[in-house]
Amino acid sequence: MRRNHFLVTAMAMFTVVFLYLPLLSVAVFSVNATRYGLVWKGFTLDWYTKLFQNEFILEAAWNTLVLAVVSTLVATVLGTLLAIGLDRFPWGKKSSTLLDVVLHIPVVIPDIILAAALVVAFGLLRFVSSVFDPGLFNMILGHITFQIAFVALVVRSRLVTIGRDIEEAARDLFATTPYLLRRVTIPLLMPGIIAGAMLAFTLSLDDFVISFFTAGPESVTLPLYIYAAVRRGVTPQIHALSTLVVLVTVILIFAMERFTRKR
Repeated sequence: MRRNHFLVTAMAMFTVVFLYLPLLSVAVFSVNATRYGLVWKGFTLDWYTKLFQNEFILEAAWNTLVLAVVSTLVATVLGTLLAIGLDRFPWGKKSSTLLDVVLHIPVVIPDIILAAALVVAFGLLRFVSSVFDPGLFNMILGHITFQIAFVALVVRSRLVTIGRDIEEAARDLFATTPYLLRRVTIPLLMPGIIAGAMLAFTLSLDDFVISFFTAGPESVTLPLYIYAAVRRGVTPQIHALSTLVVLVTVILIFAMERFTRKR
């Protein structure tokens, strides 16, 4: 029994080291005084200082933030409404199965396939209006497309957890549909809505494939900037930038977990 416990613990520790050692290495090199090579030359924060003085990086950071915030807000509203409609509307068995499949497609489909489909769709829409030229607007629409499914799945799981007893009790007390949504359903769903929104924000923040296929020359995001910079050579500024992106992502994940547990 003790031997099995030791093996499980050892495998768990090995998996954690295997997953996070590369990230830790990037963080270490982001504070290394040397510009090239793997030799430790001393601790410095100069690369972070130069990072915040780089206009291209600041513009990419602003584009990333705008893209993530706008797409998350829209996807959270639409995903929440979709989850409520799927779980609370009396769909038939075949219709419910079909809707479940449609809902899961953006989650399981490879990003490259979805990105290629978006390129074709925007190409057709471009004949109607120049608004759909490659740029930030297309990127927002593309991110909303895959974020909605993630938000809907998280909120729907919350709906299943709370059940229908409380809503039926509110109906017995003559609660109207707007009152029921405003005072009963939405407050109970809030932990799931917040969790889905933070998940969508994190996915948008780190997305590369869909952003790459829909971006324009003036809508470069941080993942796109890092990709282009790495092709010219990895510098300590890239290490610093990557460390900050990972740090923000980890903070959001911890905040989502703690908020959900607290609620």
